[in-house]
Amino acid sequence: MLAYQKGDAEAFNKLYNQLYKPLYSFLFRYTGEEQLSIDIVQDTFEQLQKKRQDFDVQKGTVKSYIFQIGYRLLINKLNRRKKWRSFFPFLVPMQVTSFSTEDKLAVQQAIAKLPEKQRGVILLAYYHDLQQDDIAKILAIPVGTVKSRLHQALKRLKEELKEDFHAE
Repeated sequence: MLAYQKGDAEAFNKLYNQLYKPLYSFLFRYTGEEQLSIDIVQDTFEQLQKKRQDFDVQKGTVKSYIFQIGYRLLINKLNRRKKWRSFFPFLVPMQVTSFSTEDKLAVQQAIAKLPEKQRGVILLAYYHDLQQDDIAKILAIPVGTVKSRLHQALKRLKEELKEDFHAE
């Protein structure tokens, strides 16, 4: 059992000091929001304290466990924001930069060109913000198949859209 799992404060502080910056960097790159990223990092380490006994060395590293907690907290927070914004649209901040109609159309056309199975996974993952486990249940396929289809779909989209977005 790891020292931090036993409640060793020094081990936990060392873990925090070691992984705070990488976790913050990941979250900030994902959201572009400094305060949200800081809040999620703090929430992640609080949750780690509460769930330290749940960590299993056989399932992965401490770093991946912490990033998993942080990612789930982030997704939950973003999904809650979307719900509130749908109830109260005036809370949505004005977007300084947005995609042009032409760009949106290019993305829609690229998605339409995907094979049916890949298109379904992309739409569920990116347009409906569903997690891979949920997508697997909806489509009645293994999670590994969801991951594979997402990977292949993103690879195809990247190739398809390369010219549209790098030509500028």
